Amino acid sequence: MAEPDLFALEAVVVGQPKRSKWRTYRGPALAASTVEGTPLAEVTDIDHLHFVLTRTSGEVVVRIEKRSWGEPFQQFGPVRFHFADGADREIGTAGARGLVKSRQLSLRTEQGRRLLLTRLSAASVEWRLTEADPESGDPAPEILGRVEVSTIDPWLGLQQYVVEMTPRLDASERRTFVASVVCLHLIRRPPGEGSGVA
Repeated sequence: MAEPDLFALEAVVVGQPKRSKWRTYRGPALAASTVEGTPLAEVTDIDHLHFVLTRTSGEVVVRIEKRSWGEPFQQFGPVRFHFADGADREIGTAGARGLVKSRQLSLRTEQGRRLLLTRLSAASVEWRLTEADPESGDPAPEILGRVEVSTIDPWLGLQQYVVEMTPRLDASERRTFVASVVCLHLIRRPPGEGSGVA
């Protein structure tokens, strides 16, 4: 049976794989699957700054590099993620600034399209993907995608993101969107920094 195309689906699930609290976990940082649970891809944490999204076939889809200010200013300075394909060709970026960096991510696709992934409110579990208004820079009215987060293991605080994509996004833009959800998780749950969420 052919593997579903990660960027042709209307919705995918990106989440932390289940694990035992009592044993050291050595699996992928995140896994992507269909809504029905068919595995599609995995995210490997190389060194807390470099991450690789790989299909189940072994094909590298996106390399993600995190860039931010060093300590002690990392909390206050902007954070930026650069996306590259399997040939190390840059295919987009994501960035966030401010004390609450999970409030909004600014995205740039491979074709230069400017998108915003914005949380509805501080207590909301939903983010919406829109274009950035060329005049104001604010989110445009049309919704291009949604992300809804839930905690799938309260004991360990494991997170799951349901990513919905509209037909207004082409395959390369969907790739940027899915990569940005990985970035959103890395902002909310920095590797090696406990289980707090934002």
